Amino acid sequence: MVTGAVRVLRAAVLPLALIGLTALAGVVLGRVYAGSLLTWLVAGAATGSVLVSVAARRLPSWLVAPVSVAAMAGWTLWSLRLTATRAEVPGGLLEVTADAARNGIPRLLTAMIPVEPTPDTVLVPVVAAWLAGLAGAEVALRTGRVLLGYLPAAGLYAASLYVVGPNAEPAVGATLAFVAVAAVGLATPTRTAPSGGDPTADLTPGVRAAVRLRLAASAALGVALVVGLVALLGPVVAGQVDGRPVDPRRYVEPPQVQTLDENPLIRISGWALHPEQKLLDVSTERPDAPPASTTPEADPAADTARGVRIRLAVLSDYDGVTWRVGATYRNAGRILPAVVPARDSTVRTVRQQISVAELSGRLLPAVATPREVSGARVAYDPASGTLIRPEGLTPGLRYTVTSVEERPDSNLLATANVPAGDEVARVLRVADGVPDPMRRLAAQLAEENGAPFARASAIEQFLAEHYRVAADAPSGHAYPNLGFFLFGPRNGGGQEGTSEQFAAAFAVLGRLSGLPTRVVVGFRTSGQGPVLAGDAYAWPEVLFDGLGWVPFDPLPRPNDEPRPVEEDFRPTPEDPPPSEAPAPTAEPSAAPEPPATADGPPRPDGVSTPVLVAGGSGGLLLVVGALLLTLLAMRRSLTRDRLVRGDPGQRIAGAWREVTDALRLAGKPVGDDLAATEVAGYARQTLTDARAGTTGDDTTAVAPTGGTATADASSPAVEELAALLNQMGFAPGAATPDQAARAAEVATAYVATLRSARPWWRRLLWSVHPSPLRRARRPPR
Repeated sequence: MVTGAVRVLRAAVLPLALIGLTALAGVVLGRVYAGSLLTWLVAGAATGSVLVSVAARRLPSWLVAPVSVAAMAGWTLWSLRLTATRAEVPGGLLEVTADAARNGIPRLLTAMIPVEPTPDTVLVPVVAAWLAGLAGAEVALRTGRVLLGYLPAAGLYAASLYVVGPNAEPAVGATLAFVAVAAVGLATPTRTAPSGGDPTADLTPGVRAAVRLRLAASAALGVALVVGLVALLGPVVAGQVDGRPVDPRRYVEPPQVQTLDENPLIRISGWALHPEQKLLDVSTERPDAPPASTTPEADPAADTARGVRIRLAVLSDYDGVTWRVGATYRNAGRILPAVVPARDSTVRTVRQQISVAELSGRLLPAVATPREVSGARVAYDPASGTLIRPEGLTPGLRYTVTSVEERPDSNLLATANVPAGDEVARVLRVADGVPDPMRRLAAQLAEENGAPFARASAIEQFLAEHYRVAADAPSGHAYPNLGFFLFGPRNGGGQEGTSEQFAAAFAVLGRLSGLPTRVVVGFRTSGQGPVLAGDAYAWPEVLFDGLGWVPFDPLPRPNDEPRPVEEDFRPTPEDPPPSEAPAPTAEPSAAPEPPATADGPPRPDGVSTPVLVAGGSGGLLLVVGALLLTLLAMRRSLTRDRLVRGDPGQRIAGAWREVTDALRLAGKPVGDDLAATEVAGYARQTLTDARAGTTGDDTTAVAPTGGTATADASSPAVEELAALLNQMGFAPGAATPDQAARAAEVATAYVATLRSARPWWRRLLWSVHPSPLRRARRPPR
């Protein structure tokens, strides 16, 4: 009885060792997961795979694998359902499983740490643990090769260490436990050797002694050889190993965004032209708000009547041309990493339900700083607090976001200092090429105001008192644009702009004054009901020690008449700069409608059928030919009106319309909210692609990437036409006849070159296509 129990115990040691070795991989990997759910799921997979092999030991080896895989499918589906329920992942089990199977590995390697156990982040570890347990059990238990059976578990353990990399403390305890469990499995005999376990028992004493001596000598020599190699090669190998583990995340590209999401500041002017466009629906709750009797003066965050700032993106990087988010997004679960609030700020919870209407892109709006998101899969950048939805926003998307809203103690602002050093170098950096008047203005405001908050308030007040908000102002926040906004002549388009120019100018002047600044793009709303395009605006923020990021509002107050800049500052006059977006231009009058075709004479009686058919076909051909000739004449008349008639400004605008119409006829239309320089670069790239034979027939609007197209010396200088258009936008009366003639020359050359690169049948339709005529009849916006 005792002997049988001992045999059962000995037989159980190796399966338990295999389970322990495989489960320890889950312990190592679980260090970068939130909670212990992943560890338990991997341990369950290890236990199930080994027990299935033990129970099916008497079955043929070819039958064990299908049985084990069926059990693995059941455990995996249960694990996915459990994690989907806990993480509130929308969709049915089949949809969730298919998505996890497609994206399991990339999302695991790009997920934000701590990783939330969701279907796509637990599928790979659970399946890998089950397969490792199955392979190890079959090799060790069925063939008796224990060391070989340890290899799958050891490989899984090494892979877990590699995936964790430098994102957790060294796994010393788990590694020691792995070695100990492996040693126990090796030290416990699983079979009884025949003849008492001595293979030399049947030999004569002399031969037996010689065999034993030879075995002992061979063992000693092998041990000495191994020790010698370790002593010689160990330091060399150790010297080649870096003290910090390799992070596999650097080899996997995190979720990326397009140009409009990297620089949403350029969307402000487009939204300003369509203020009634509905972008979102918002419902805001403040669970820890003070009682209704609290006055706003006593508690700045008392209610939503004072407005709620919904943040779309935080832009910290500026190269003198473009403000960018510069974020590294990581896939995140519902719970986002906690951010330590500023020491002297008050934190309140804000919960919002947001429904997407016509907002496009990938940026996900939320009150700063988001802590929990449900209803949408998100990626997150902790440095800026910016959220994106990798799949992009779609109308009807509904999600709930819980944020912690920080309110600085206003009583400490006057004496607060600003941080300095490498930690804030990103938000203090001033790119080369700052115009001298901007430097002098920043120095003047800094000299008159010593404390950081006084400097920030002086910049805010200067902008609010001297400049005007204009919804139709062209987009642009490069140094030349800001210089023209600050110091350009008021009667020539200067000293007015959208919140884009106000926020960008504040941020640059602040950095020139030694203030760490950034620009935030978002929406100003009551917190309840629809959010319109007219609610979009940008504001600057300044970082203060102990108070965090403090927003400022440099926009002028309603009904305040701005004071001329020259009263307080007299910079050296500068030429108008190029703009980043085309100014609204007057379009030529609509071409006349084609004359109605007169009815043919009545058919006389007695005419034969062939004559009727021939006459009808000929008449139809005549009608079609007349229509085509009419369209051709109208198109040529439209081109002549655009390029020849009118003042120089109208002719430059007409030349630009010829270029955009050509892009549309080539199947590559551009959006109305894009900058002129961006359209020019895109036009050059379109021509390059057409010459290379890569131009497709996609008629959907495309957005350029923001990069400069490949230079082509033989291409018409579309950038020159864009510069003329921008100059006309800032100074409408400054265009000369020579410039208008040059614009017509560039437009004609570009249209002809692009048309020649099209297939022959598309070249035939090019001159009679009615699309430019329909667009010409639309009233200018």
